[in-house]
Amino acid sequence: MSCCNAKGLMPLADALETMQQALSIVCDKITLPLSDALGFTLCEDIVSQKNVPPFNNSAMDGYALHVDNLKDCSAENPVKLTLVGKSFAGVPFNGEVDTGCCIRIMTGALIPDSLNCVVMQEQCLAEGKQITFSHAPEINNNVRFAGEDLSIGQHVLQKGHKLTPRDIPLLASLGIANVEVYRKLKVAVLSSGDELKSLGETLQQGEIYDSNRYSIMALLSRLNVEVIDFGIIKDDYALIKAAMIKADQLADVVITSGGVSVGEADFIKEVLNEIGEIGFWKLAIKPGKPFAFGQLQNSVFFGLPGNPVSAIVTLYQLAVPAMAKMSGELVKPALRLNAICSDALSKAPGRTDFQRGTYSVNEQGQLVVSTTGNQGSGVFSSMSQSNCFIVLEQDRGSIAEGETVVIEPYSPLMD
Repeated sequence: MSCCNAKGLMPLADALETMQQALSIVCDKITLPLSDALGFTLCEDIVSQKNVPPFNNSAMDGYALHVDNLKDCSAENPVKLTLVGKSFAGVPFNGEVDTGCCIRIMTGALIPDSLNCVVMQEQCLAEGKQITFSHAPEINNNVRFAGEDLSIGQHVLQKGHKLTPRDIPLLASLGIANVEVYRKLKVAVLSSGDELKSLGETLQQGEIYDSNRYSIMALLSRLNVEVIDFGIIKDDYALIKAAMIKADQLADVVITSGGVSVGEADFIKEVLNEIGEIGFWKLAIKPGKPFAFGQLQNSVFFGLPGNPVSAIVTLYQLAVPAMAKMSGELVKPALRLNAICSDALSKAPGRTDFQRGTYSVNEQGQLVVSTTGNQGSGVFSSMSQSNCFIVLEQDRGSIAEGETVVIEPYSPLMD
């Protein structure tokens, strides 16, 4: 196992920190209609210019009144009030409500300033203009106050926040029609290897289908980036160089799969040395040791390993946080939880290991995780069957059944 030790390999945490320090926002600011802004990142704070709701309104269908009218009310001593009008959503009541009177009110309708509670209709008896109440309500019962949700001057969303389906109605409630966001990051993707064939082509002996490009582009589609597909490039120095120069001209990020190892036909690293600069190469992680990070003239370069699992692990763990920084998005740590491992796991100290597992909650309410089996970097079924990474620390050895391990449930990017 000498080939798997950490000598000369950069720890994962150091690689992440190095990229975050080296990168900056590259996306221009644009203005988008709110309806088109889902998935984009805010380039300014959102501060409320309005109260939400804008006026006191009813949380129930019922009757609005002043509590003093019912202060002595009870089941034994019911009180009758006279109905003097109605307040519907969008059609408020504009008259006076004198002592001994009430109004019919619907959910969301404006409550007149002189009234301070709403009694739900199921607790009343309506007989024409006479409404009978059998209990004394509390002040402000079923009242939603102006600014109760959002108030003028309140910070609503932070610069760097990526807009979700939960945020769009929030901004709409403030009357925000357009938002200032960062444009999409442009990402060029290419695979290299003489053995690779596109889907639909007939395989000859020694050839395989290019699955990496499909997995990379599938994950990128969840990031709201603009993907430029360069397809498969043969293991030819001139072809690879030409493709990377063109990709650098068109994109903010260039992602390759394969060609960053130490084989005789692995030209990506050689080309990068000529037309760009390598930040680091070879990390203390498994799978994914031959991951390269560098700079081209106009773009940032991520060289993913050729093995399918290694490619998706390094894309997810390393390239995605880096691209978030370039897009102006606030980079947040992944959710990690402790779980009881129901299997024995093999591991040699020296590299952080991202094994694939399936977590669930057992009958005792404990979080447990089991392996998906063969953890080889070329066994992509281990990814397809999993719902989390079992994150085994760099210095940790093999895991016995029943030990506590750290798991990282997949984010929506992987689900």
